[in-house]
Amino acid sequence: MSRDLQQYQQEYHALPFEATQLSYRRRVVLEQLAARAPEHVLEVGCGLRPLFCEVEPFSSFTVVEPASEFAAHARQLAGDDGRVRIIEQRLEEAVDQIEQKPDMIIVSSLLHEVENPQRLLSAVRALCHAETLVHVNVPNAYSLHRLLAVEMGLIADPFERSATQARMQQHSTFCQASLTTLLESAGFVVQDSGSFFIKPFTHAQMQQLCEQGVLTEAHLEGLFRLCRRLPEFGSEIYANAKRS
Repeated sequence: MSRDLQQYQQEYHALPFEATQLSYRRRVVLEQLAARAPEHVLEVGCGLRPLFCEVEPFSSFTVVEPASEFAAHARQLAGDDGRVRIIEQRLEEAVDQIEQKPDMIIVSSLLHEVENPQRLLSAVRALCHAETLVHVNVPNAYSLHRLLAVEMGLIADPFERSATQARMQQHSTFCQASLTTLLESAGFVVQDSGSFFIKPFTHAQMQQLCEQGVLTEAHLEGLFRLCRRLPEFGSEIYANAKRS
């Protein structure tokens, strides 16, 4: 069954704590971009905050986004910037429309949502030149909150599909090893990887604690930095890879 993009857009707006989670995910992605300063960038799926708003300098920035609301918002943000192009399609259907092979491809918080991540990665690989760096990130099966749920008897194992995953039409749960295996099977070599933002509780619980003032900005920043001491247990994992 294909994803219901209209329903996904509605759930995206309603998901508690996701705005905070997104801010830390975005920080990691922007750090990766800043470290490499790519001239030509491709962002696969942009949500409501396309990266071109914060990335400079670049010569061209292509966004491929199938959700109509998100694509329309990206066009509005791009305005008359001729360097930015928005393609309202799935990447698998848009490969032939992208003539300039990007220096960096961002696939942020997407692989776990699609039914066939291998097919998506095949499309990504088709757009890579020899030095293109592909940055991917996904939720971590070994996130502290999932391990806590196992020990509480709420789920049988950390790879079990949660209620939030079902709500957000997410099909896969990854750990660092399985993400690396997927990338290698799709014809990539992982250059480096890691995790970020320790999340002890579910999105809904984290949001409640923030609203109650139990979790402050200082706590959240500490949870982000805590991955330096607990590198396997961040709420999300990332990998940077090149075509093999």
